[in-house]
Amino acid sequence: MLQRCMDALAPAAGAPGAVVVDATLGLGGHSEAILTQFPGARLVAVDRDPAALRLSAERLAPFGDRATLVHAVYDEIPQVLDDLGIPEVHGVLFDLGVSSMQLDEADRGFAYAQDAPLDMRMDQTRGLSAAEVLNTYSHGDLARILKVYGEERFAGKIASVIVRERQKEPFTTSARLVELVRNAIPAATRRTGGNPAKRTFQALRIEVNGELEVLDRAIPGALERLAVGGRIVVMSYQSLEDRLVKQYFQAGATSTAPPGLPFVPEEHQPWLKLHTRGAVLATEAEIEENRRAAPVRLRVAERIRATRR
Repeated sequence: MLQRCMDALAPAAGAPGAVVVDATLGLGGHSEAILTQFPGARLVAVDRDPAALRLSAERLAPFGDRATLVHAVYDEIPQVLDDLGIPEVHGVLFDLGVSSMQLDEADRGFAYAQDAPLDMRMDQTRGLSAAEVLNTYSHGDLARILKVYGEERFAGKIASVIVRERQKEPFTTSARLVELVRNAIPAATRRTGGNPAKRTFQALRIEVNGELEVLDRAIPGALERLAVGGRIVVMSYQSLEDRLVKQYFQAGATSTAPPGLPFVPEEHQPWLKLHTRGAVLATEAEIEENRRAAPVRLRVAERIRATRR
């Protein structure tokens, strides 16, 4: 969906002197497209993964000082912009979830299809690993994150198995966890919906990286720095992320005036315009080109008036 994102950003990012933020740099594919398709734009790209920053720096080196790469989490974008002396931006792109690099590197522990150390940290220099979560969280906390973050129907049962089995031997690698989850889920449920460990791995990844808490700060922070006429593009890959994005977008696109007023004061008028009706899904052609686009939900919004800062 890369080109669709570029098309959504174009009305704002194509203007000379535009500043565009890539909130999820990864391997730099979106950043490279922004710099290529909008030759008058300056890019500020952030990522919490030092390895991604090193690889992207090489990829984006030909663009020189048009690209500024920063080691930061995307809820820190306002501070990053302050440090760079940039008061507002004209485009922001979020491509949420795990990057292709993180999925493809077995030793990161994100993929349940191959045995690997249970790490799952997007920034391996800080925070608890997935193994530490599995080996130290109480039964109640494990069940909670599996149910809330993984939307797992059998969260309590899986948590019980984890607590029982870690007493025999601490969890260190993914294959053992995958097998335990598979055995904890009824056979009839295992026959549909793909790998039964998928939801458990999603829940652990979200917990380890604080993804929903970070996103809950990042979206309003990015919207606050968006110039009038600027656009924000968000690609989510699971319903919890998309729900948060939807709530912030709809709040900005809805009048806050009491019903029945003959005149709506400006401060109560919507300050966002939605450019997608609901969440846009990937087409069959896009999925065929990149199978990881299958679960994507795309939303686009534009700031249409200034608000008090």
